[in-house]
Amino acid sequence: MRVALVNPAWRYDGSIYFGCRQAHLPLELGYARALLDGQGDQVLLLDGQLMELGSEALADRVAAFAPDMTVVLTAPTYLFWRCAPPELRVPAEFLRALGSRGGRTVAAGPHGSVTPGATLRKLGVDAVVRGECEEVIAAMAASADWLALDSVAMLVDGALQSRGAPAAARFVDAPALRWPDAWTQVHAHHHHRFDEGPRSGTGAEVEASRGCPYDCSFCAKIDYRDKYRRRALAPLLEEIDHLIAQGVGYLYFVDEIFLPNRPLLEALVERRVQFGIQTRIDLWKPDLLELLGRAGCVSIEAGIESLTMEGREALAKRCRLDTEELASLLITARRHVPFVQANLIGMAKDDPGLVSHWRERLMAGGVWANEPVPLYPYPSSPSYRALWGLPDDAAWERAHAHYLGLFSAFSDIQEERPEPLTALEADCCQTG
Repeated sequence: MRVALVNPAWRYDGSIYFGCRQAHLPLELGYARALLDGQGDQVLLLDGQLMELGSEALADRVAAFAPDMTVVLTAPTYLFWRCAPPELRVPAEFLRALGSRGGRTVAAGPHGSVTPGATLRKLGVDAVVRGECEEVIAAMAASADWLALDSVAMLVDGALQSRGAPAAARFVDAPALRWPDAWTQVHAHHHHRFDEGPRSGTGAEVEASRGCPYDCSFCAKIDYRDKYRRRALAPLLEEIDHLIAQGVGYLYFVDEIFLPNRPLLEALVERRVQFGIQTRIDLWKPDLLELLGRAGCVSIEAGIESLTMEGREALAKRCRLDTEELASLLITARRHVPFVQANLIGMAKDDPGLVSHWRERLMAGGVWANEPVPLYPYPSSPSYRALWGLPDDAAWERAHAHYLGLFSAFSDIQEERPEPLTALEADCCQTG
């Protein structure tokens, strides 16, 4: 089987997209390639942003490869499945440029995981993967009957057909990934790095764990990347060592929640690499924060979300510490790590004066606390389902319209007012 794996050339004009707009390694396609290689398939792996190829150029590369199956992502790497661009215009533009030249077409990402019917109709693909995609992609390459596979959705005579639940990969024994030297050499971006220290080497993304044991109301992870799993240390370190040998000097752990992991941190102490993480500060102790800094951590993105107990309870954070205890831990972390951020969400229960007080308190201790960011009710989040129930084919449009109608100011990375979803998809996505 000849399989093309494509991360399209992302653009974000007019989008509400909250994630980083730089290129990142498409980890899910890396795992898929490793599994496909292992079963003897021929694989073409393309990334539009890293390779600076637009939709037409990507489509021509795929067509020249003459694949039996082409897979395209609907979110720019696993790092951003939880805050994906709602619009499907970028993968739709690639698929339109590809036409019938890519064999059977497949979409993988959060959109097909939570709204498979709408994704199939908008993109016109033959199938979508529901849930984590790497093992399902390998199974599809080995089977002619996709409807017999779990976690695959297709339209048959206009009706949605799918069996089983969204996929959750084993992941714990995921192999060490290998990336082309040409990719790691141009991956200059150090994700979520704001310290003023010296920088050496390029950047890369890795996973030490996947999923999260918490169920915060705002987190878009239902139907994908939900169950917590920790990756075996040996292949993870093998992957990291290869990246270091390629000239990578900074890693970002894509983990939904980087839990304290003493064996990993002690192994990183011995390696010449710096890294960033996203975590919950209430899960750390002062001695482990010291080890975290000694291991090379230079960036912590800590999910606080609300600066009041009531606000955190409304978000189902299950946090056992009060705000003063959280502030103390954040300031302790800052003694060992050059940049520490406390992420805040705009909450009606949080008094603006109190928020201002705590932001000043944290920043006086060297911790950056952002202006509270408006909450987007992603269809795969508990907050969406509390508002409207289970998502249907109009779920993304409903969430988008609600968000645009509720807020007049958005996040600090959004320099322009986001456009309606129907406008963003008007020229590219099929709606019939």
